[in-house]
Amino acid sequence: MVEIVESVARKLGGEAVLGSEVRSQADLARAVQKRLPLAALAGLSQAGLTGQEIDRMVIPDRTRRHRAKRDEPLTVEESDRAVRLLRIQSLAEEAFGSGEKANRWLRLGLAELSGEAPLSIAQTEAGARLIETILAKIAWGAAA
Repeated sequence: MVEIVESVARKLGGEAVLGSEVRSQADLARAVQKRLPLAALAGLSQAGLTGQEIDRMVIPDRTRRHRAKRDEPLTVEESDRAVRLLRIQSLAEEAFGSGEKANRWLRLGLAELSGEAPLSIAQTEAGARLIETILAKIAWGAAA
């Protein structure tokens, strides 16, 4: 799990953006509580999330622009959503061996999810845990 935490922190911009080194889940939780800077959103785009997905799942574009004008960070809730999505994306990347394959899978409707895409289900913590379980099965070679 340490590798995933470090991957998430790196995608968020690392120490330069987060203001401190993140090496554990506790460090990541503290970064979320301190509220991530808007610059951390660039990591979601670089990880393969579209502007529309960030708008829908993390922070609406209009709100983001307003915060940027006032130089305000994400809220704790928005920070938590950003970290959750990057955690799922990083786990998928690890399971599938590439960001491209992971991002494609995250958008596929799955029978196990009643035809919904893992990325949509992962919008809630309970949904993210379900996606983590599916990804663990895939990583271990079991049929998801």
